[in-house]
Amino acid sequence: MSLPEAWAGLPFFDQDWPGISARLDGQDWLPGASRVFAALKLTPPEAARVVILGQDPYPTPGHANGLAFSVTPETALPRSLKNIYTEMREDLGHAPPNGDLSHWARQGVLLLNTSLSVLPGQAGVHAKWGWDRLARQAVARAQKERPLAFILWGAHAQKALAGLPRAQDLVIETAHPSPLSARRGFFGSRPFSRVNDWLAARGDMPIDWALSETAVAG
Repeated sequence: MSLPEAWAGLPFFDQDWPGISARLDGQDWLPGASRVFAALKLTPPEAARVVILGQDPYPTPGHANGLAFSVTPETALPRSLKNIYTEMREDLGHAPPNGDLSHWARQGVLLLNTSLSVLPGQAGVHAKWGWDRLARQAVARAQKERPLAFILWGAHAQKALAGLPRAQDLVIETAHPSPLSARRGFFGSRPFSRVNDWLAARGDMPIDWALSETAVAG
């Protein structure tokens, strides 16, 4: 599988990836070799402006596309993503037409999971393989380019990147958008407009969260 060239200097690829790759060899894992580094390939460090951290890929074959919280266009919205879109409609008035968040990644939203592989039907099975070092290293590398906006949903994301946000970064920490916790502070947090207001104040382009040319209201 090809590595993300723009991120190739991260220590992870010399120190951790050879061992992880060997463990994956021969397994039927998700999202597969062609999509495992999709987040890094779509958002090089010089383009990263926003960080959203997930946990691991969806364990249902055909759902995960290598981006945190994102699914393939034909996949029904997972419950957390459905809540994310509900909050976006409250915040911005519209949401994307499907669950593929590639258009976020192309605008500089780094959609990393703390684990980039999983086995079908076995959520979290690779969580202790050392993947989390890649997430921290990638964020630290992107911080060398500019201040970043962190959207950290839930304790897992907040703990995984603890100590990295700086005074010049924007940090939005709320409950996770899952049905179990969304009403404990996620709903009403308006992360999308807050990030865009921060970007605008810096003279930067806002994120077109809803993919406006195809956005659907309601």
